[in-house]
Formats: sequence, C-alpha cells, structure tokens
Amino acid sequence: MKLLNGSKVRVLIVDDSAVVRRVFSSILSADPEIEVVGVAPDPFVARDRILELKPDVVTLDIEMPRMDGITFLRRLMEYYPIPVVIVSSLTEKGGELAMEAISEGAVEVVSKSGQAYAAGEISAELIAKVKAASKALVGKRTAGTVASGVTNRIRALSRTTNRIVAIGASTGGVQAVQTILQRLPADAPGIVLVQHMPENFTSAFARRMNEICEVEVWEARDGDTVSPGKVLIAPGNRHMLLSRSGAVYCVRLDDGNRVSLHKPSVDVLFLSVAEFAGRNAVGVILTGMGADGADGLGQMRKAGARTIAQDEATCVVFGMPKEAIERGGVDEVLPIHRISDRIIELALTSDNGLGG
Repeated sequence: MKLLNGSKVRVLIVDDSAVVRRVFSSILSADPEIEVVGVAPDPFVARDRILELKPDVVTLDIEMPRMDGITFLRRLMEYYPIPVVIVSSLTEKGGELAMEAISEGAVEVVSKSGQAYAAGEISAELIAKVKAASKALVGKRTAGTVASGVTNRIRALSRTTNRIVAIGASTGGVQAVQTILQRLPADAPGIVLVQHMPENFTSAFARRMNEICEVEVWEARDGDTVSPGKVLIAPGNRHMLLSRSGAVYCVRLDDGNRVSLHKPSVDVLFLSVAEFAGRNAVGVILTGMGADGADGLGQMRKAGARTIAQDEATCVVFGMPKEAIERGGVDEVLPIHRISDRIIELALTSDNGLGG
C-alpha cells in the first residue's frame, strides 16, 4: 500500500519520550512501504520539521511539555492540515483525550503502553494505522455535517420495531458514527456497533456519544440485551456477536483471535447478525481502511437484511465500503447525512418480529 505516486509513506514522529521515538522509528522503518523522515521532541520542533520535511503522516503524542498535543493538533488542522495518528496512554484519561483529539481532526489513534511496544500485534497496528492515515482525506470532516444535528433529529417512531441495526466503521468512523447517532430519536431500533479502537478508548467513545445523543449509548457487556433506543459499542480488544434467546436479542463478547486483522472485527459482528437476525436486520458499513465487514455484510444481504454503504464523497477513507460494494454486499450507497433517515425508513417497512 503506497501513495498514489508510488513513493513510500513519509512519517514524522512527535513524542517527548526518546524511547518512544526510537521504538516507533524502528517499528515503522521495518516496513518497506514506510519511511520515517524525522522525529521531534515537542510541537515547536515538530512545526519546523513539518514545514521542512513535508511528511505524509504525523504520529503525535498528546501529553507533552511546552505545548500539549491537542493544542498543537488544533493549530495544525487550521494552518497545515495533515493526517495525524494520535498516540495516547491506555487509561481512562488517555481515552478521553483521544476522543478530543479525533474531534479536532486526528484520523487514527494508537495506544501507548510501554510493555506493548515489543508485541507483534502492536507493531502491526501502528503500521496499519499509519498507512490508513496516509489515505485519509484530511479536512473532509464528517462531523461538520452534523453540527446542527441536535436541531435536525428524526422525529420519534410512530411504532416500535424489532429491527436490529448493525454498524461497522474504522478510520474516520468516530465522526461518521456521531453523525448517524445524533440524528436518531430516543426510540430508534436497537443498534450493535463495531468501531476499530483500542480498549478503554471505546468506553470513552461510548460516554461521549451518550452525552450528545438521544439514544442510550454504552460499551457492551456480555449478555446485554439489544432493544429500541439502545446502542451497544463493542469494547476494544473483544469481539462482539449478536445472539438470541427466545424473543430477546442480546450480545456476547469473545476473546478470540483477530479476524480480518481486527479485534473487535466488523465481520464477526455482521456474520452473527446474519445468522440470528436475518431479514430482520439492517447492515451499515462506514468509512475505513481495508476489507473488514465486506464479507459479513454480504452474508447479511444473502440472509435477507437490507445493507447500506457510506458513499465515497463523505468517507475519510473509502476502503471498507468500496470492498463491500465490489463484493456485492450492498443494496444502496448513501452520503453519511442520509443514513440515519434511511435506517428509520427501513425499520418502519416491516413488523416481521423475529423473522430471521
């Protein structure tokens, strides 16, 4: 995966820790399609290096001396927009800061854990996120389309529904998910959602969405029921599957291996929705790099579910939706600001109960 001109992805690493700079440089330089063009210990040095080296991607620590990463990111997005991968501690505070950084324009986030640097999975994750960021269309902020979403919410449903809505997203997905959820009424169909994100960060994401949406949003727990007005977000580093007990849908969490390079995986969720909800489901695949969810969405469609893909014009990265479209798993392609309305329209087309 290289840039359109065939060159390597050029990366600048910004972190006040010399150890982190050295380790990240080693990890990224080991990939033949990435070139680390420089490092910087703080935002002031980074500013000059960015202007001098013109990197394709910047990895940015949040907590640094002289100027914090959020402030620097905000200025960077205003004066010199560039794809940024945020490096944040794997703590509750780190998760909250990561969500703030994404709201300011960062396109990816990677956990910062000293013991994890030597792990192969962390190396693969950092490389994948830098490559994904290099494909991001910076400045095309899907959150901007929902700035007035609070005043444009869809009106409450005229009747309840047993429909299940399954959503999968990756790079750029936080803003896309916000755009959808903020427009939904409090009695929207039950939603199960996978957003590629490290553990602890998903809990911060869920809290943020719960604060600004009429639907209830929380990080899923094993056995949680799926019901109207509720959004369950898969916790980082655990797969989430839909299940059913009689007339009740619920989720179960699984600690299995990565699927489609991810954990949680959109494919794992979508395949379980195809099995247990069938035609009673709506599947939605949003912005993201790679192909996770493409096969699962195809199986949902085969099982009778209606399927939607976000269109290229409103995606930060048109990877996952494109793969799903090309594999024949998509009924319709819509801009992000139309998806909420379509979900509600589809939810009201049938009262088939548990006809999955």
